[in-house]
Amino acid sequence: MTIEPVIARKLSDGTIDVVSPQVYADEEAIQSNFAWLRKNSPVHRMTPEGFRPFWSVTRHADILEIERQNDKFINDPRPTLATIEAEEQVKAFTGGSNHLVRSLVQMDNPDHAKFRAMTQGWFMPANLKRRIEPKLAQMAREHVDRMLELGDSCDFVKDIAVWYPLRVIMEILGVPREDEGLMLKLTQELFGPTDPETKREKGTTDDLIKTVMEFYAYFNAMTEDRRKNPKDDLATLIANAKIDGEPIGNIEALGYYVIVAAAGHDTTSSSTAGGIHALIQNPDEMRKLRARPDLMKTAVDEAIRWTTPVKHFMRTATEDYVLSGTKIAAGDSLMLHYPSANRDETVFEDPYTFKVDRDPNPHLAFGFGAHHCLGHLLAKLEMRYLYEELLGRLDHIELAGEPAWVEASFVSGLKRLPIRYALRKAAA
Repeated sequence: MTIEPVIARKLSDGTIDVVSPQVYADEEAIQSNFAWLRKNSPVHRMTPEGFRPFWSVTRHADILEIERQNDKFINDPRPTLATIEAEEQVKAFTGGSNHLVRSLVQMDNPDHAKFRAMTQGWFMPANLKRRIEPKLAQMAREHVDRMLELGDSCDFVKDIAVWYPLRVIMEILGVPREDEGLMLKLTQELFGPTDPETKREKGTTDDLIKTVMEFYAYFNAMTEDRRKNPKDDLATLIANAKIDGEPIGNIEALGYYVIVAAAGHDTTSSSTAGGIHALIQNPDEMRKLRARPDLMKTAVDEAIRWTTPVKHFMRTATEDYVLSGTKIAAGDSLMLHYPSANRDETVFEDPYTFKVDRDPNPHLAFGFGAHHCLGHLLAKLEMRYLYEELLGRLDHIELAGEPAWVEASFVSGLKRLPIRYALRKAAA
């Protein structure tokens, strides 16, 4: 894909569009907007109708500068973009809080460091190798076998990519298989509340509140069960955790469950599907990877850079600051555009080219610094095992229809990827 630094889409008031859900379902449009901003106004004042103003930050170096200083640029009170109307509805529902969920995403230090440390051990290499990695090969095989059962075509997103990482994270959390469908439904409603295919009913803030409350009802019951009947799973750790010597609060426990249960699989499924799409679009890269399995590590990283499922986070300045010559006032919000950083021409050679051997690859798809994604190693492991299993058994793969992306400005990825393939049975 060749991107020219022209503005592909504006809002009705003339503002460069980095806020509408629809623009994130159009890769060329959003990347064209980002390219223009990086070149002409990398720290750009945005005043779109219906939103509180913010600074749009599009360059890799500027986002790194912000992420490295989590005391000067904090998550609270505006960790993600929302309309003024939605913000007011949340405050009315919660009695004044800015957040429906209080998870690591919403926290700043000292709380963030304490709550992150609570589960960090579960996602470290030694624990993943002991608890999870032995199961990944079998899980990957089961899902590639599912493709074989479906014949010579499937929707790779709906039939495979959403279920494989879901099974992995539910195994870690301790959610039974029979509840995975519910977890998927609620996750899609949480991250795709503005998409006509994934939203709940009308897609209003009230509907989003209903989704969060359904999550809470489920995990309240799980908390009670794990306190009475502890098991060797992450839910037990969360339910019985202590912070500063006191039992974890219900809101914080529920926020932890939700972020693990939802973000723990949705972003990985987006990267997994997006990587397969990129390989289909770049058959030379597919052949290179199949000929050189030693490139799988760099190929996985490139798939993650290429897709960048988390489209943004917001930060709020705690003091006056000058960023790339632009004066930011204390209290100002900044929107960090990770897909833009991951196409920054000053950092990545041929940024719009998918390269399975790209190295180095300093992408920011997992964030950076204190808020670097807790599950990044797990995500890469999952993708590697599935790609190895699938590519080792493929004779042919091609698109069988038009792909489509989720219409969402926070977390987005493919929602449809129809493919046709020839696939061999697994070796005995």
